[in-house]
Amino acid sequence: MMKTRIKELLLESIKRAQEKGHLPVVEVPLAFSLERPPQEDYGDYATNVAFLLASRMGKKPSEVAEVLLKHLPSSKEVREVQVAGQGYLNFFVEEAFWFSKVKEACALEERYGRSEKRQKRVLIEFVSANPTGPLHIGHGRIAAFGDALARLLEWVGYDVEKEYYVNDVGTQMELLGKSVFARYMELKGKEYPFPEDGYRGGYIFDVARELERRYGDELIAMSEEEALKVSKEVAEEVIMEWIREELSAFGVRFDRYVYEKDLYAQGKVEAVLRALHTKGFLYQQEGAVWFKSTAFGDEKDRVVIRASGTTTYFASDIAYHLDKFQRGYDLILDIWGADHHGYVKRLEAAVRSLGYDADRLKVILVQLVNLLRGGKRVSMSTRAGEFTALREVMEEVGVDATRFFMLLRRAESPLDFDLELAKAQSEENPVYYVQYAHARISSIFKKAQERKIQVPNLAEVDLSPLRLPEERSLAKMVGIFPEILEEAAQNLEPHPLTVYLLSLAKAFHGYYNRHRVLGAEEGLLKARLALIYAVKTVIKNGLYILGVKAPEEM
Repeated sequence: MMKTRIKELLLESIKRAQEKGHLPVVEVPLAFSLERPPQEDYGDYATNVAFLLASRMGKKPSEVAEVLLKHLPSSKEVREVQVAGQGYLNFFVEEAFWFSKVKEACALEERYGRSEKRQKRVLIEFVSANPTGPLHIGHGRIAAFGDALARLLEWVGYDVEKEYYVNDVGTQMELLGKSVFARYMELKGKEYPFPEDGYRGGYIFDVARELERRYGDELIAMSEEEALKVSKEVAEEVIMEWIREELSAFGVRFDRYVYEKDLYAQGKVEAVLRALHTKGFLYQQEGAVWFKSTAFGDEKDRVVIRASGTTTYFASDIAYHLDKFQRGYDLILDIWGADHHGYVKRLEAAVRSLGYDADRLKVILVQLVNLLRGGKRVSMSTRAGEFTALREVMEEVGVDATRFFMLLRRAESPLDFDLELAKAQSEENPVYYVQYAHARISSIFKKAQERKIQVPNLAEVDLSPLRLPEERSLAKMVGIFPEILEEAAQNLEPHPLTVYLLSLAKAFHGYYNRHRVLGAEEGLLKARLALIYAVKTVIKNGLYILGVKAPEEM
């Protein structure tokens, strides 16, 4: 990648200048930025390294930049380097390099942008919604984010596994069982008090009907304890099946589902509490058992066993994360809703207390979704209760639009999702705009076939006829695709890919609206076919990573 190559040139320049005594020996700021300026007048890349070095040397950034320029090794890929502003270094890349990336994209096709295997294992746990109801739109954003991040990391060479953790133990599940049994009794014309904090969505009646279908009148004759147990088990089974179906329809599949009740059955919760007790990190107070999380940076200690003798969700979460670490992953990613932000420190404390490096655990918090229709906030579902059902959004705007819109903002930013915009077949609709670019290029090749135009091996076409500034810009956008992916993977954030694809689609549409492809003379025609095929390849690969289809026609 050119960005890597330029960083190497800069580091070599610093080393040479220091060896010759033209710069004092100071620690090299490895975190210096290398940006792609928005205007090509400022070069293909620009760096602030001179500013960082100057602050440590007591020199002016412009002086340091001139020294770096003087000692910069020559490179066949770099046409020119300029000192700009108060000390920026701007790099101008040879056109031949960008056009070589067009040929590379044509040759590699679906493999373009992929990296070599890194021999690093990553576990991503996401969605993990409690099986107490259908998925809502917030779960949908986490699902789109987690799945796209998994695809992205896999694309750049990581060995990635996806996991869903099912919280099927505790008060919420007991309430679910009582809620379903109450509706079952209602269907049977029997009196039974509905729990005060029970689940009131219309879907509870659906579960109750399934309970009735399976058991008929049998639950009436059972003891209350047995009837509630059966109601809870059936409810969990039915709702988890809904969740699996909805996620599958959304294009999200997990390598495994881990159940909280299994952690108890296998003795893992008891074992981890015993280990923490042995280490001296548990104590009793007011009848409860507490974990000394303040010893590891948390704001207060946390209860793991209540005074009633029941364990907390935190206790099983500690056991679950110990299990993750023991499975040997190099990086463990938890993707949670933003309302779980207070949970991060205590989990990191638990990891440290067990002797593991907390840097191997990353928790990513995904902000809320505001559902809009024509700019006004709406509630999609009365049937599903108080939440907005993901299934209904998918049915209204489609899976592709739902996933793409979910990835239009960084995870840390709230997201406004406009349903009418997501359905619009216009350039204002970002997913339509990108998909249309792919379909438009596919149509060009279809027309070429209809006109019996011989399409050569595009990876070997002479690209020298491409002399327009827009053609160089398109070639450059193709060329930076691997860098976009690498940067997004390093930041654990797929969002830059949606921004990039929108920019690429805009550049292509603008170019095609102004310049003929099939009507050009033969040499230029072949070169332009290669260029747009490379663009098509990048769009297809990028959409795949986002989990969005690349249609051949629209």
